[in-house]
Amino acid sequence: MLPNANRIDARDWSLLAVLSVLWGGSFFFNGAALRELPPLTLVFLRVALGAAMLLPLLRMQGIGLPKSIVGWKPFVVIGLLNNVIPFSLIVAGQTFIPSGLASILNATTPLFTVVVMAAAGEEALQMRRVAGVGLGLAGVIILRGWGLETRPGQGLGILLCLGGAFSYGFAALAARRMLKDSAPLGTATFQLMASTVMMAIVAGVVEQPWRLPVPGLTTWLAVLGLAGLSTALAYIVFFQIIRRSGATNVMLVTLLIPVTAILLGWLVLGEPISMREIAGAIVIGSALLVIDGRVLNLLRRSE
Repeated sequence: MLPNANRIDARDWSLLAVLSVLWGGSFFFNGAALRELPPLTLVFLRVALGAAMLLPLLRMQGIGLPKSIVGWKPFVVIGLLNNVIPFSLIVAGQTFIPSGLASILNATTPLFTVVVMAAAGEEALQMRRVAGVGLGLAGVIILRGWGLETRPGQGLGILLCLGGAFSYGFAALAARRMLKDSAPLGTATFQLMASTVMMAIVAGVVEQPWRLPVPGLTTWLAVLGLAGLSTALAYIVFFQIIRRSGATNVMLVTLLIPVTAILLGWLVLGEPISMREIAGAIVIGSALLVIDGRVLNLLRRSE
């Protein structure tokens, strides 16, 4: 029997908002760091530094490392699907397309996740959820615009980013099946450690980062922000939401990322907000209400 999709409580909506800020920053950090670093080297630094930042917290909490190959297996799988493949594809895609368009393509993640979960028999393919995700994606497009320009390799960049979003869908499935009893801090650290080993091999073979010139201060600050905020801290929040509200619901964060990016630009940088952006945010908010389902239930009861 298919389990019912979990609903999200007020605490997890708050955590989703926090996660949208942390992950929304990754597109900015990527854009800054890619000026001096090739994509695979950037991903290696992201996961390696993220793991290094979490290891002291792991020791403070008294959480031990997996003691066998079998114990490491789920974290290798999650690291591959949740870090190595999507990070590499999205960062490579950002070398061909603008960050804004990459964030729109990233917002297709919930749609892929719904389909993957249903195909695997984990969650019923509820029309309410499919309609809500489709409405949310429309809201993201309204909010940010397509951002299409005539650039060499733009089609390839779009396909790479969509491939990253598709990989996140499979990562959600793997997390649901393999990480039911794992502590969020341990899961975040172990998957990043496994990803570091894999990315060290891939980046070493393809880009030979030891031959690259030393990047400047701005690039290092972007890498540290990417590793500390958009990776280490973000994954603690991410796996906390998965434990409480489920893998499909946590992927809704990709719909919120463009909204929080625009709000941060308004609050921090004083950037104006257009009517198109307000309309897009309203559509996304409506989509999240449809996906959550409680408002629709209340309307049915009132009839």
